[in-house]
Amino acid sequence: MKLDFPAHWAVFDPILIAETFSSRIWKVIREDGTTAIVKALKPFDDVEDELRGAHLLKWCDGHGAVRLFGFEGPQMLIEYAGERHLSAEIGESGDNAATEVAAELMARLHAPLNRPVPPELQPLRDRFAALFDKAKAVRSADADSLYVEAAEIAENLLADPKDVRPLHGDLHHDNVLLSSRGWLAIDPKGVLGDPGFDAANLFYNPLDRDDLCLDENRIAFMAGIFARTLRQDERRILDHAFAYGCLSAAWHAGDDNAVDEERELSVARAIRQVAAGL
Repeated sequence: MKLDFPAHWAVFDPILIAETFSSRIWKVIREDGTTAIVKALKPFDDVEDELRGAHLLKWCDGHGAVRLFGFEGPQMLIEYAGERHLSAEIGESGDNAATEVAAELMARLHAPLNRPVPPELQPLRDRFAALFDKAKAVRSADADSLYVEAAEIAENLLADPKDVRPLHGDLHHDNVLLSSRGWLAIDPKGVLGDPGFDAANLFYNPLDRDDLCLDENRIAFMAGIFARTLRQDERRILDHAFAYGCLSAAWHAGDDNAVDEERELSVARAIRQVAAGL
């Protein structure tokens, strides 16, 4: 495979450490001897998600997220954040400790920064397009659908945001790494909206731990700590989580992935049950 990194990045000894449908990830050495990451995007339908993420990283400038050292075409030169994911914290320190790490990281990610918001970020309403389309498609056939309920909740949240700021957009256990600078977020989507949206995906992760994600006590604990962190009430945090899960399910439905669609809906039902008890 021919590598063609920008010459002025002055990186060498590339090692391919991961490849996904959207990108190839290389570990490289910089001129000063430090390790970095080159993320080379592939051409795919949602490449704009990844490009918006680069603008978010540039805006964050290392506050709660990895630093962006370079961004040219489909390639990014990014701070190396190590290999310990937040999911590993669950096994060693417990799930509550991992949730507390996520909450502290969100506080850093959402701290006010005195710089213009990147115009490239995706408005949160646009992010919910698949849910609104799915709800519209099923409304006449199934008025009690979770999709219809979630679309109404999402509409209410969007109409009354508690704050509007740059968001990671895909914050979950495998997008949080323990670096030499502490816990940092990687792989943002670059969204603009209510910070409650960034808490939502964490309720559905880790993906291989349905024993946790379906546990109503865990859902209630997460809602409480994220509510305190984001200064929102618990019901609103749960509304964000419920709406997000149905959005994710709508994405899976669009990919004809019935297994993951139903998995997301099952967690959303558990979240709705906790919310009903408040």
